Amino acid sequence: MAARHFLTLNDMTTSELEQLLDHASRLRKEWHAGKTRDSLKNRVLAMIFEKSSTRTRVSFEAGMTQLGGTAMFLSPRDTQLGRGEPIEDSAIVISSMVDAVMIRTFAHETVERFASASSKPVINALTDEFHPCQLLADMQTYREHRGSIRGATVAWIGDGNNMCHSYINAAAQFDFHLNVACPEGYEPDSNLLKAHSDRVTVVRTPEDAAKGANLLVTDVWASMGQEDEQKARERAFQDYQINPALMSVAAKDALFMHCLPAHRGEEISADMMEHPGSVVWHEAENRLHAQKALLEFLILNRLD
Repeated sequence: MAARHFLTLNDMTTSELEQLLDHASRLRKEWHAGKTRDSLKNRVLAMIFEKSSTRTRVSFEAGMTQLGGTAMFLSPRDTQLGRGEPIEDSAIVISSMVDAVMIRTFAHETVERFASASSKPVINALTDEFHPCQLLADMQTYREHRGSIRGATVAWIGDGNNMCHSYINAAAQFDFHLNVACPEGYEPDSNLLKAHSDRVTVVRTPEDAAKGANLLVTDVWASMGQEDEQKARERAFQDYQINPALMSVAAKDALFMHCLPAHRGEEISADMMEHPGSVVWHEAENRLHAQKALLEFLILNRLD
């Protein structure tokens, strides 16, 4: 049977995603209750990082350990990927020795090419285009606090980046409407917007996006690899901040999420992490549990 990959949310059906999130919540409860689990005993996850990481590395490595398996960290300095070996050749060899491969890199084409030659499941742990693992954690967190997100309104405030792209996919998969507030020139991918025109509305002011929204989400103004654009982006995004005033125009019980790291005083006000609607720390921990559910699904082909 061909390996299942997770490169975007569209690699799973809505039913599979719903089941995965239910399982992730069960794993969270088990972990907090002190129950041990060895479902991935003697299994190995290769973790290839071409971009730096805190939460992604810790969550995948801890997740494999908590399931009885092992995670292997590989940087460009440690592999031939950083020395010009064809991606497909590396994929064939690495996948012959491990049970799954997680990749965090720049070009989305890299994970697509790796997956095309891999005999084992490949997980996109972030590319410049998509960040589906974070969306699993976000959707799990919303469900645990507010129930189904179906029919809700989500406001994305800021850059039309990889997180925004994955929120567009999530709008279709989980049946909610997404309002994107961004400056001109920083819109999400035009083809993605066109394909989901019934799910996404692009507006210019955060207030228009946040009005009546059930969830407000943002990300840093300059992502990894965009540091040289920091000053220009600070000027462009200076009015695109989530703060208590913006939360006040959203639904009364609206939640606030951020994939982290957060730059207080920029995309969020200094007090937003402690706002009553903030579920950022719960969201961050859920990276661990959502990815454990994902690993079991891809490696064992089960969600129980």
